[in-house]
Amino acid sequence: MKPTHRSRHTLKLAAGAAIALVLAACSPAAEKPAEPAKPVASAAWTQLVNDFIESDSKANPSAAFYNGRAEYAGVLPDWSEAGLKAEIARLHEWKSKAEAMDPATLDDAQKFERDYVIAVIDGTLFWRETADWPHKNPTWYGLDPGVYLDREYADLPKRIADYSKWASNIPAAAEQIKVNLKGPMPKAYLDMALHTFKPTAEFLKSEVPKVFAGVSDPALQAEFKKQNAVAVAAFMDLDKHFTSLRKTQVDDFAMGPDLFAKMLYANERVDAPLEELERIGREDLKRNQDAMAKECAVYAPGKTIKECVAIEESHKPEGGDFVGYARKQLVDLRQFVIDHDVVTVPGEELAMVKQSPPYNAQNGAYIDPSPPFAKNLPAFYNIAAPDPTWSKAKQADYIPGKANLLFTSVHEVWPGHFLQFLHSNRAESMFGKVYVGYAFAEGWAHYAEEMMWDEGLGNGDPETHIGQLYNATLRNVRFLSAIGMHTKGMTLAESKKMFMDEGYQAEGTAEQQAARGAYDPAYLNYTMGKLMIRKLRDDWCAAHPELVKDGDPKACWKPFHDAFLAFGGPPIPLVRGAMMQTAPKAVF
Repeated sequence: MKPTHRSRHTLKLAAGAAIALVLAACSPAAEKPAEPAKPVASAAWTQLVNDFIESDSKANPSAAFYNGRAEYAGVLPDWSEAGLKAEIARLHEWKSKAEAMDPATLDDAQKFERDYVIAVIDGTLFWRETADWPHKNPTWYGLDPGVYLDREYADLPKRIADYSKWASNIPAAAEQIKVNLKGPMPKAYLDMALHTFKPTAEFLKSEVPKVFAGVSDPALQAEFKKQNAVAVAAFMDLDKHFTSLRKTQVDDFAMGPDLFAKMLYANERVDAPLEELERIGREDLKRNQDAMAKECAVYAPGKTIKECVAIEESHKPEGGDFVGYARKQLVDLRQFVIDHDVVTVPGEELAMVKQSPPYNAQNGAYIDPSPPFAKNLPAFYNIAAPDPTWSKAKQADYIPGKANLLFTSVHEVWPGHFLQFLHSNRAESMFGKVYVGYAFAEGWAHYAEEMMWDEGLGNGDPETHIGQLYNATLRNVRFLSAIGMHTKGMTLAESKKMFMDEGYQAEGTAEQQAARGAYDPAYLNYTMGKLMIRKLRDDWCAAHPELVKDGDPKACWKPFHDAFLAFGGPPIPLVRGAMMQTAPKAVF
């Protein structure tokens, strides 16, 4: 899933429903106390949340349109210096409004929602103000045309008109980006920019006209041709700008330990010392490496772990058709979730599988979920092809083996992100449908991989387990690389080596993963979120022995999964506090 992956999701609380479930499970039926009077929901709070969403939509129209707000089609944010300062001021104003609401005047769901709203604002302010990403990191800017091309939210004449409006606004946005990002800039950031803007221009020029070829209106086609050319030129100009910054590029990209720790708290409410986090990460890597060694001793006796993984990875989808093979996997995975009663499947929606566009090829796989403000629109599971500039051998290595791809499909669709969004889109609160936490989303999807193996996916087949563990060690090394590169002086080359030596990744993937850690320091959230969810599951199930049947501890898992997903996507420590009826705390 894309790290930017959207400010989508969370809670209403369904929290109200989740808290009710938790409280009910805590009290033995024979000793139910008299139910105290419930706090009355505050209409003022409900209005504040609705007003915040509207204010946020106007300030971030691209995100609003991605979330299904049709009135924002083609509109881009104001990234001028004045616009950036105004947005920071707006966020501080809304944080003050939320903090001014007395929790004593709110019901339980609203108290939880208040904490979540403040956390969302804190996370946004961290990237905009504290880390100053708009002036440092080109990946902060989102100029993806995919929603106009893939999502059938309207007929082609309407979509070509919306796309033309979007394209007409690209030059102004590009100029703002150039002003904001003057350098010197880390080489890793420039590499990313140069793998994005020129490929986008080429995609607009060669592929987008094919999407709208069926539009017969000559006026619409003429406007499209004009504005598409304007956008192509603007993206090429961005590529030229970032190429010019090569002469002043620097190697250092590290946030430093203080800023890194602030990132963890502002975005995820995690305040554990970095030394403790690193220890926890190394222990989990060792746990997965030991499991890999044990499985490889059965699967490929006498081989090293890297040789064992190479055998698993050599079993590619037939003809290299990883998209077609993933489609078949999704059918079986959905049925497995239902047959094994893993988690509630709340609807009949399905995810469509396609190859990622080339300008997003740096992200191996990601989901574009159905938007919360528009119904009956498909989600897309995108899988990237290898970089065509790589050698043939390197490209072949990049295509995942079948078992590896299976757990990518678990992660992105069943029961990972796609199922998670099915739950969030049914949250009672619109706030819960719009905002998502990185650790909650990626933590759940990564947790789902190991959980599905534990539920019996693969029937104990060693190759299948190696595919699961291969994904786990990759995320373990992300965790350690993020801490190492941003707080301990680890270089890109050292990170790449760790991905190859300890995560068992091929060179192309290792190189890409190390680079991502430079511009996406929060990608430790996959493992961090997973570990917090596993611990919460074990603690919650221990607190509810009545849910364990016939001595099977996994009998508690489905109630846990449904209760957890009902929260939508807030920082996991907040969820822990609600489910365990304790103060919010990051526990691993």
